[in-house]
Formats: sequence, structure tokens, C-alpha cells
Amino acid sequence: MSNRCSIRMIGFVAVFALLFATHASAAPGKIVIGHPACLSGKYAKAGEQAIGGIKACVDWVNKVYGGVTVGGKKLPLEYKYYDCESKKEAVTSLISRLITVDKVDCIFAPYSSGLTLRGAPVAESHKMLYMDHGGANNKIFRQGFQYIVQTIGPASRYHEGTLDMIHKVDPHAKRVALAYEDSEFAKMVMAGAEEHAKKLGFKIVFKRTYPKGVTDLTPLLSALKAAKPDIVIGGGHFEDGQLFNRQMADLDINANALSLIAAATLPAFYKALTGMAEGVMGPSHWEYGVKYAPEEAKKVGLPWIGPSQDEFVNLFKKALGKDIIPDYHAAEAGAAVLALVMGIEKAGSVDSDKVRRALGDLEFMSFYGGWDVDDTGLQVGHSMVDVQWQGGKRVIVWPAEAQTGKLYYPMPTFAEKAKGKLAVPK
Repeated sequence: MSNRCSIRMIGFVAVFALLFATHASAAPGKIVIGHPACLSGKYAKAGEQAIGGIKACVDWVNKVYGGVTVGGKKLPLEYKYYDCESKKEAVTSLISRLITVDKVDCIFAPYSSGLTLRGAPVAESHKMLYMDHGGANNKIFRQGFQYIVQTIGPASRYHEGTLDMIHKVDPHAKRVALAYEDSEFAKMVMAGAEEHAKKLGFKIVFKRTYPKGVTDLTPLLSALKAAKPDIVIGGGHFEDGQLFNRQMADLDINANALSLIAAATLPAFYKALTGMAEGVMGPSHWEYGVKYAPEEAKKVGLPWIGPSQDEFVNLFKKALGKDIIPDYHAAEAGAAVLALVMGIEKAGSVDSDKVRRALGDLEFMSFYGGWDVDDTGLQVGHSMVDVQWQGGKRVIVWPAEAQTGKLYYPMPTFAEKAKGKLAVPK
């Protein structure tokens, strides 16, 4: 073969290879989600829920929705995950592996704000879309990252719905006490609550934090009692929330409403406190029983996507092979899958830059509720739901479109609860 023919052949092969690569990039055969998941370590319980939620919605997209429409074709989703053991160093190495070796199209962040923040710079360096389903800290979205998008609601909004609800049902209640754990997350919740309370016309009569691992809240609660609040909101985690409620009962501190973050929504909270937890509330990202449905989406002018609540629950159980009800960790992770699907279809591409821009313009409702992000990727469209313990059961009392029962207000006094009174509306 002559040199001229050889050059022509090489040129033809090069052009063909380039065209094939371009075509392959433009029209992938599948869309792969990569995830450094918390299968073990301190976040294993939440991690298992997240995996179940993601698998459930991937299953729905592939088998019910028919795949993701890109370039006129329906492409299946594939979910690839590794155990990060709830460790920061593992998160960074696994994200790099998923992007460079497994060639995923999107990264789902691990659970928790700390692990999500640790992985963000790695995804950012690869210009890879980074879906945050379990990191609530507003700090994550103040770093200037361009590729992160949040599904879970931000910490600053945890008690907004609670305050909105009280403001509506009792306009005369004005005195609010704020008492939160001295942690970055809880202080972020407190700052948001204080700002929103003042906006609604409430008066902050008490504001204080308590140290992590606290074993006695008597001094703080005694000062809180002297401030005579109508409403008490606060908390941090399960242990201190339980202590908060118990010592309020011991000191006979009564308020019209008590709402505690991260503790009051857990079944173990009522199991530990029994009747003393009656009427106590807590904000949650999602609870089984919410009324979000296509009809609710239509009322507020939002497109609907995804399975119904009951479909999601069944798919979740199937994914994990366990007869357990999903919690909000599963729901928010599943909703991130649905957001990704809508973003890809709106962009008509799996390119991270294009999908990120599309997600910025996207609003929708799913079984998880509303979804909308601001320019930083912070979730602003999802409202927390508030649950209240009534007769030993968690009842969703806010917002109206999600509630499963009416608010019991004011909650029974601790003396009444000691005599067996339940917070059950007539």
C-alpha cells in the first residue's frame, strides 16, 4: 500500500472514530447514576433508606415511565453504588472512581451535610452534576459550587412551617422561645426560625443554645419558664430532644405548642416518653400518609411525575426485600431521581452543564412534595411537613395539602398528660 493510501486510510479511520465517539456521546445507551452510599458506619440506617428510595424510583422510571427520553429515544437508568462506610475519605475516592472508571453520568451525594460537603469539590473538579438528597446545611450552597442541586429542604427552613401554622391558627400567640443544640446544623435552624418568626410578627422572648451531649437542661429550662413563652421550638438530635421534653414535664413548663427537630418525629421518641409526648410536634421532610398527588399538583399549577405514595412504598419494600415503611431519607433520595429525569428530558441531553441549567428552571411535584431550586442549587420549593403525636400516633398537621388530621392546639398541659389526657381532636 502506498504512503498516500495509508495516510488516506488513517485519516478515514480517525474521522470515523471521531464521528462514532461523538455519536456515542450524544446518544448514550443508558444513563448511569453513581453513588458513594452509606451502607455501613454511623449513617447506615439512613443510607439503607436512601438506597431503597433510589432503587424504587429507578425501577419506576424504567418499567412504568418507560425510560428517560433523550434525542427521541427512551434510555434506561442504571444505579451503581459503593459503600463509603460513612467516612469522608472514602467519599472523595469513590466519587473519583465512579466518574473516571465507571463513567457515570451523574453523582448522588452520600447522606449527611458533612459527607455531602466533602464530596462536592470532587464532583465540581470533574464538572459533574451532584445531586444532594441528604445534606440540609445551607453552608453547602455558600461555597460557589456550580454543579450541586439539593432535594432535601435546607436547615434554615425547618421551623418555618411550624411558625406559619401557629400564626394561622392562633394569631394572638406572640411569645416564642428558641432553645437549640449548639451545633452548626441546629444553629442554622434557629437562625432561620428567628428570622421567620420576626417576619410574622412574633416576639422572641428567649433565645439560647445548649452544648452537645448535654445531660441536664434544668438551668436553661428554668430560665425559659420565666420568659413565659406561648410557643417553644428547638432541639438538635434524638437524645437531647428526649431530655428536653422530659425535663419540661419535670419542671411543669407548659406552652401552647412544643416542636423539636430531629427527635419528635421518630417512633422511639414516643416509645421513650409515652404520654408525655402527647401533642408534641416536629418538622419532617416527608411522612408516610402525605396527600401529595396529581390532583394537588394540578391545583397549584405544577407538573406531576412519579409513582403515587403507595406505589413508592411497594417499590421500596421490593427494592430492599424488607417489609418496612420508608422514611424521609428514602423519599428525598427517590425524589432526586425524578428531578434528574425531568432535568435530562428538559435539557435533551445528559451533559452536566445542560442538565444543571435545566434543573434551575424546573418546578414540579411528586409524592415527596414540591421541588424548585434557586441559582445556588438550594432547595426552595419543598415545604417541610409538621407531625404531631396524637393518641400515640404521628399525625401530619401541616401543610393543608399534606395533612392527615387536624392540629390539636393548645397541647395538653403536662399535669393533664400525667392523668392520661391524649391530644386527640374531637
